Amino acid sequence: MTLRSVSTLVLDGLAVFEFGVICEVFGIDRSADGVPNFDFKVCGPEPGKPLRTSVGATIIPDHGLDDLIGADLVAIPAIGGSEYSPDALAAVRRAAESGSMILTVCSGAFVAGAAGLLDGRPCTTHWMHADELAAMYPTAVVDRNVLFVDDGDLITSAGTAAGIDACLHLVRRELGSEVTNKIARRMVVPPQRDGGQRQYIDQPIPVRCSERFAPHLDWILANLDKPHTVATLSRRAHMSARTFARRFVEETGRTPMQWVTDQRVLFARRLLEESTLDIDHIAEQSGFGTATLLRHHFRRVIGVTPSDYRKRFACADSDCAATA
Repeated sequence: MTLRSVSTLVLDGLAVFEFGVICEVFGIDRSADGVPNFDFKVCGPEPGKPLRTSVGATIIPDHGLDDLIGADLVAIPAIGGSEYSPDALAAVRRAAESGSMILTVCSGAFVAGAAGLLDGRPCTTHWMHADELAAMYPTAVVDRNVLFVDDGDLITSAGTAAGIDACLHLVRRELGSEVTNKIARRMVVPPQRDGGQRQYIDQPIPVRCSERFAPHLDWILANLDKPHTVATLSRRAHMSARTFARRFVEETGRTPMQWVTDQRVLFARRLLEESTLDIDHIAEQSGFGTATLLRHHFRRVIGVTPSDYRKRFACADSDCAATA
């Protein structure tokens, strides 16, 4: 499905950050950067009528609920309360039935649930609300441990900033990596965050990394093709293996070899997207050595095989030729 038109629903109790995330990704004209300009509409029960937000301000939608119908994407931000306009729910339901993709941010999943869109579907929401969502919609398969869930025409995200991940993931899925990277760069965010889930991220981001420890991680990233063990890395850092391993977990939240393996997968993913190298050469350059080992770890982290990933996300041949 081509992503050209995006309508977002606003109701009383709107959470402004989650609404802002949707506006930032889909509502800003970035055509000067080569990003397709979305037909973006803010839709409420009555055009021109102010709605209360969660922070004491008001917002005035320019469009009515009918403009949800027929949009390629209907985005639902977090909206407080548990009772929603019956007309709004009917419009969301009609949009889904007519073929619109539905994307929810944080507690926006409750609106989708009230519209009957979560029955039997995998989904997520903010961890604080996950138990409540599961209790209210017992046939929904609520995953409490992910940043977002992509179930085809239904994409649900966890709290606040996870909405950025979900929005950018959808852009990547529908429009490719190049467009996603341009939007993310303007937003000064990584195209996806490393949360230990099967996410598509472009930059390995050390967590709580101190200035003294950062050079060690930078060196590893620049030398992923070399063989690494805790012993060799600790010697280079002038630490005992035990001290180095402990410090590494404190700095990154991962063991040294877990972190190295994850970064190799991410580097391989970039090569799959941006080059025409075959799997054997990608395995060598990313430090796995063999295609078999690359496939094993890539599927574990990303959730698909390298070949399937390339079919879906590889850049155009002309672009790849420049980077190969």
